[in-house]
Amino acid sequence: MAKVNPDFSVELKKFGGFDLNACYNCGNCTAVCSLSTEENSIPRKMVRYSVLGLEDELKVSIDPWLCYYCGECSETCPQDANPGELMMSLRRYLTSKYDWTGFSGLLYRNMSAYVISFLLIIIGIAGLSISNVFSQEEWLHYGHYLEMLAIAIVFAFILLPNIIRMWILMVWNKEKKFSIRKHFLSLDVLFIHMFTQKRSLSCKDDRDNKVWWFEHFILVLSYLLLLFTTVFLNWFNTENMGIIVLGYIFSGIIFVVTIDFILRRIKKKKEKSTFSHPSDWFFVIWLMLMGFSAFIVRMLIDFSVLEKYFWVYLFHITVLIQWAIIIVPFGKWTHFLYRPFAIYFNNIVQDTKK
Repeated sequence: MAKVNPDFSVELKKFGGFDLNACYNCGNCTAVCSLSTEENSIPRKMVRYSVLGLEDELKVSIDPWLCYYCGECSETCPQDANPGELMMSLRRYLTSKYDWTGFSGLLYRNMSAYVISFLLIIIGIAGLSISNVFSQEEWLHYGHYLEMLAIAIVFAFILLPNIIRMWILMVWNKEKKFSIRKHFLSLDVLFIHMFTQKRSLSCKDDRDNKVWWFEHFILVLSYLLLLFTTVFLNWFNTENMGIIVLGYIFSGIIFVVTIDFILRRIKKKKEKSTFSHPSDWFFVIWLMLMGFSAFIVRMLIDFSVLEKYFWVYLFHITVLIQWAIIIVPFGKWTHFLYRPFAIYFNNIVQDTKK
């Protein structure tokens, strides 16, 4: 028998803006959704689950991750219930349930938690700088290893355990058995959706959606390549012209594309950009700052004036640490990881049923 949480709508409201009471279950949202199927009637089913407080069903459902928030359901909702934002709120809620630390939920529900976390890092970097614990050469040296250490720790101790918790909810709790073969055969699904998000192209067959998909694709590609260039090819310390040029290209693309995303959210011409949770803003602004500051730091190095403007590097390190230990493991970035894994896990379950 399904367990009902009568207070669920109140809890979910903390993760975003929508009006469950406005929905009278007309089904219009599902009728206009290009990604809705007989098996996954999004977003109507998720709206009903949320209204009824079927929390356990929501935790194991793939449906919230099948939505890419094109906004068409919210645009055409006769009651202005905003089902698109409900789906986004459910993704934030699920992220908090996957996270074993509980920090994701704290950040999503409290703007002050974000601000305090960012300020603590700023104070820490400023304190180290003022106390002259490290020379400029040591800042550059240890800053490089800090990136590598942050990636390893965040992945090993936060993201990997969270993915395992997600797997338990979506696969183990449903099947109660483990098949290495089925997990291996579905890996192509995981990587295709992680790097291309090709299902989003089916949301709307218009130019704006295709432009959004392309921008998102090159942003993900440039982000990963810049990460590889700075961490593994040591971009700030290399004299290899090829690596230097590539770093400029990747960081430049990140800056340009994120600026466009920010302008879209400011203008709010499309439903997709109408509602923005603080985590959405932090994600795109910090990614923009990371690409821009990396570009400027490398330029100062090439013009041999970094020593004079070393505060720029300290700013870059501050942004990088905030990105690495707050936004990546606990913020909007996790959608990049959880969505393809949700599709991957669902594919394993569906293959098991055949």
